[in-house]
Amino acid sequence: MAHTPLMTSLGADSSLARKVAMVAFGSLLVGMSAQISVPMFPVPMTLQTLAISLIGLTYGARLAGATLLAYLAQGAAGLPVFAGGAAGAVHLVGPTGGFLVGFVAMAWLTGLLVERGLSGGLLRLFGAALVPALLLFVPGVAWLWFITPLDFEGALMAGAIPFQLGGIVKSLVAALIVTGAFAALKDRVK
Repeated sequence: MAHTPLMTSLGADSSLARKVAMVAFGSLLVGMSAQISVPMFPVPMTLQTLAISLIGLTYGARLAGATLLAYLAQGAAGLPVFAGGAAGAVHLVGPTGGFLVGFVAMAWLTGLLVERGLSGGLLRLFGAALVPALLLFVPGVAWLWFITPLDFEGALMAGAIPFQLGGIVKSLVAALIVTGAFAALKDRVK
């Protein structure tokens, strides 16, 4: 059974102009959230995954994936949208490259889970945000292990373990925000 993402429920039409505006806004949100970071090496802790979860929970799979592709293209083209104001295609193949590319899959999967039924209530939205956020560590850690001299355990310690609690909290915050937005929409329609 297909479910409606929040932006469609809010009356967002399917015009190309509306979709372009949503992609532009979403990529700006991800870029801004990358600037709120705790410097850690080699992977900084940012609010990007919170923004990506929000985009996936509200845009649906295709539009969320397109938004993150636009974000990566902006960064590769030289806009300072990566963590700490970094820019350039070199970051797509650096230590955080697996995470950056994984952001596209995270956004797409989050949107897909919402479209497939994980949109009704806080716990379902939390699951739709948390599962892709946890799966983000697969390409992130694998790439970190491949590109750096770290062994697998070192890559896990540098690129996954310190981020688990934050990932759970950010997934919960995203689910709370979207649950609140759905409740406000329901009240508005009454």
